[in-house]
Amino acid sequence: MLGKTYDTQICSIARSLELVGERWSLLIIRDALFAGVTRFGDFQHNLGIATNVLAARLDAFVSSGIMRREGSADYMLTAKGSALATALIALTEWGDEWAAPGAPPILYQHGSCGRHVSAQVVCEECGVIGSGEAKVQIGPGMPAEYVAARRGGRRAVG
Repeated sequence: MLGKTYDTQICSIARSLELVGERWSLLIIRDALFAGVTRFGDFQHNLGIATNVLAARLDAFVSSGIMRREGSADYMLTAKGSALATALIALTEWGDEWAAPGAPPILYQHGSCGRHVSAQVVCEECGVIGSGEAKVQIGPGMPAEYVAARRGGRRAVG
């Protein structure tokens, strides 16, 4: 979808970008998640996106399991697609702080009680922590050759 893959990157962020990293992708998912848009024509009208670009993005979402097609013009988010809500809320909060010219234009609320919703970095023991406190370590999905290269003193890709 990006016109470039990240085959050399051993990173879930890179893999995610291959699915949703194109500039229209998250806006399409945003409209589906938070505005309830499902129809091809409504996505096109709301976003002003070219129909060929929209068709390509929606087809890619269906192929990757982010959306499923219902009928001839409806696109419904799957559980995989709906799970992007947290990422979109986090990206919105980042944008509110670092890219918006003034007060937040959109606020997220809990559908049941109406209270404010936010994305936070949470330690399983300490609770909410500052985002700068999160560190990385090699996980169980890291290929053995990457781990061996790091231990051998060579810098591996990723």
